[in-house]
Amino acid sequence: MTPQVEAGATALPEARLGLVERAKVRLESLGALARMTGQVFSRAVRPPYNWSALVYHTESLGVRSLPIALLTATFAGLVISLQFGYFLARFGVQYTVGRVVILTLFRELAPVLTALTVGARIGSGMAAELGAMTVTEQVDAIRALGADPLRKLVVPRVLACLLVMPVLTVFADVIGLVAGALVVRMQYALPLEQFFQGALDAVLLEDFVSGVFKGAVFGVIIGLVGCFKGLTVEGGTEGVGRATTQTVAVTSVSVCLADFFITKLTLYV
Repeated sequence: MTPQVEAGATALPEARLGLVERAKVRLESLGALARMTGQVFSRAVRPPYNWSALVYHTESLGVRSLPIALLTATFAGLVISLQFGYFLARFGVQYTVGRVVILTLFRELAPVLTALTVGARIGSGMAAELGAMTVTEQVDAIRALGADPLRKLVVPRVLACLLVMPVLTVFADVIGLVAGALVVRMQYALPLEQFFQGALDAVLLEDFVSGVFKGAVFGVIIGLVGCFKGLTVEGGTEGVGRATTQTVAVTSVSVCLADFFITKLTLYV
């Protein structure tokens, strides 16, 4: 029996369980997820490699998520530039707004907001797709044909998320910075050259790498949670809807937790 089926056995209707039973079910699910994580990475580094599936999921998850990632980054850059410009103007140092904006974007807002918005789309989509395959017994059919569902279904999706999220984070960095520069130019008449010069003087390579690294970690989290929830669906189409909703909630909380620990690691270690 594969780990995803064992994990599905723990997915009982939680509304019928007491507090202790719910905690037990969630701990069992967490253990099953950890076990699946180890199996996915062990399969990812061993041939054969499914390059065609990886390319397909990279295009499906990445290119189609680009508009929402860029839109989110644009408004993030606009808002933080307005906010910081307003407060810095009180002290007569609004010319330093570029330094604050670039550090905020590179280290926090770009990777986190991209993960929360794009991750919700990607994770819920994977949960719904794999959940539908699970309830219609397509996953069992793959297993009956002698194929490995983890290698065929999960590994390409997780690797695609690992590749896609850092790239989307870089795009969000650039678009957010440009949007911030434009709004500061219009609102506070700060020359673009001065904005970008201050930004480049303040930022370090480790600030940029920190955000990209966060994007990669968030991508792995999104891919694993989405696939796990999809493969452990029970209860037919109603279970698919429940798994989709749970994926959005779990990925959002996991991204915020991972952001805290990565920030502490990169800043204070």
